[in-house]
Amino acid sequence: MTKHAPRPPAESPLPEGAGFGELRAGPLGVRLAEAPWELEAAQALRYRVFYEEMGAKPTAEMAATRRDEDRFDAVADHLLVIDHSLGEGPESVVGTYRLIRRPAAAKAGGFYSAGEYDIACIEAFPGEILELGRSCVDAGYRTRPTLQLLWQGIAAYVFRHRIDLMFGCASLHGTDPDALAAPLTWLWHNHLAPPALRPRALPHRFVEMRRMDPGGIDVRAVLNDLPPLIKGYLRLGGFVGDGAVIDEQFNTTDVCVVVKTDLVTDKYYRHYERRLRDALDAEPRAPATPEA
Repeated sequence: MTKHAPRPPAESPLPEGAGFGELRAGPLGVRLAEAPWELEAAQALRYRVFYEEMGAKPTAEMAATRRDEDRFDAVADHLLVIDHSLGEGPESVVGTYRLIRRPAAAKAGGFYSAGEYDIACIEAFPGEILELGRSCVDAGYRTRPTLQLLWQGIAAYVFRHRIDLMFGCASLHGTDPDALAAPLTWLWHNHLAPPALRPRALPHRFVEMRRMDPGGIDVRAVLNDLPPLIKGYLRLGGFVGDGAVIDEQFNTTDVCVVVKTDLVTDKYYRHYERRLRDALDAEPRAPATPEA
């Protein structure tokens, strides 16, 4: 396997371009992918987690390449968690998150979430928006430090690009909505997005989330069983859209999550706020030009 020279630490937390340098926590670092091999490593990690571990159904091409990939990958930014103790090659990529802003979505013909939800209300939002997706972490790294580092990377990206609203499809494992009646019902009754920011599952994919008497829900059990990603969104003040969607390919039941960044009070976000805002304020600004 080809090795790559160690990456020197960035002098500035906010270099030119889409990235924000690299944030470190011991041997782990988080930054954006910059080279083709890094994207391929993220796709290989996604394949291992989604298809080999979680039971997703690959296409013949995916099975041959052992990579999870689609048309959005080429235009997106890809957040990576790197374990530098494993070297500086593909084997060091242990976590990833796909980030899509408006210009990238325009190049791809729309946002990924639009295949499951009517997101017109989000697309009409006057501020900067960011779609989050394809989040996964290697089984050996599903710990608090790794998840904290991922959220720190998202926070840095949000500050870099002045994001006002984040959204994306988040998944519950399995495709039987009745088996997921408690979490779906609890999410609808306790975290439904306000009407102005409420995506709705497309009519032909809509699955009712209100599947049981909310009074019969064991809230402690629901909170214990919710995927860490969804719990993370809720801690950031997140809401869910109306209707779940069954994703047979990925063996999941999806909900659409919406997070206004001005409601974010999570400690990971606040930890980097002053440093990143100061760096942005000190950065010279060129006249705005349309992105290609």
